[in-house]
Amino acid sequence: MHELFYFIRRNSKWFVFAFYIVLGFMLLFQGNPFQHRVYLTSANAATTLVYNLGNQVTSYFNLRTTNDDLNATNARLLAENANLRQQVAMLEEKLFTDTLVPGSLTPRFSYRVGRVINNSIFKPHNYITIDKGSADGIAPEQGVIDRNGVVGIIANVNTHSSRAMSLLNPDFRLSCKLKGTDINGSLVWDGEDPSTALLEELPRQTVYKQGDTVVTSGYSTVFPAGLPVGTVIDDGKKHQENFFTLRIKLFADFSSLSNVQIVSDNFQQEIRETENPTPIGKEPEKNN
Repeated sequence: MHELFYFIRRNSKWFVFAFYIVLGFMLLFQGNPFQHRVYLTSANAATTLVYNLGNQVTSYFNLRTTNDDLNATNARLLAENANLRQQVAMLEEKLFTDTLVPGSLTPRFSYRVGRVINNSIFKPHNYITIDKGSADGIAPEQGVIDRNGVVGIIANVNTHSSRAMSLLNPDFRLSCKLKGTDINGSLVWDGEDPSTALLEELPRQTVYKQGDTVVTSGYSTVFPAGLPVGTVIDDGKKHQENFFTLRIKLFADFSSLSNVQIVSDNFQQEIRETENPTPIGKEPEKNN
C-alpha cells in the first residue's frame, strides 16, 4: 500500500494533467453542438469497427462447426441421391412387373462423416487414418469418399478410429466404368503419380476420348454406382491383345484430405449370403 501511495504522489502531476484533458474534452463536446456531433459520429465509427472485428474473430472460430455441419449435410444428400437411384431402378423394373410392394423399399446406402487424422501419399502402399471407429458404426470393407470422389476402403477398425486402404495403394482395385456406358474396367494405382491411376481391362471395342468421366460401376457392396472417380487424360495403350489401359486423372486430392464420408451398404450381408449360399443339406457353421 505504501508503494502505491508513493507511485501516485510521484506521478501526481501526470494524473492532474490527464484529469484536466478529460474534463476539457467533456466540456468541449457537450457544450458545442458541432463538436458533439463529430464526437458521436467518430464514436459510432469506432464502435462499428470493433463490432466488425469481433464478428470476424467469432466467425473464424466457428468455421470448424460450420464445416462439420456442411459435411453432415453433404453425407445426407449423398445418401438421398443413392437411395433415389435405387428407387428409379426399381420403378424401371415395375414397368415390367407388378410385384413391387408399396412401402417395401429400404434405403441401401448410408453415409457417416469422419475426419482424416493421418494420411500418406508417397509410400509404396498408402493408408488413411480416420477419427471414427466401431463405436460410430464403422466396419471393414466400407467405402470412403470425399467431396470430390472415391478415396479408399476401410481395412482395420478400432473402437474410436479406423484405417482405410487408400486408392493410392496397388493392392486396392476398384471396378469402374466410363460414365454413360456399361463398359467396365479395373482401376489401380501404378505407384507413380499420386494424382493419377490406371483403368485397366477395357475391351478393345471401347469408344472413348480425353476428358471422359470415370465413375464407379456399382459391381460391389462397397460403393454405389455412379460415384465420381476421375477423367481420361491420355490415349489408351494395349495392355493385352484384347484390352486397353487408360490413364485417369483422379478427382480426389490426396494431398489435402480432411473430411470424408464412410459408405455403408445396408444389404451387404444379404448379398454375400446370396453369392455364397450354404450347400443343401449342410448346416451353416456356428462360431463358438
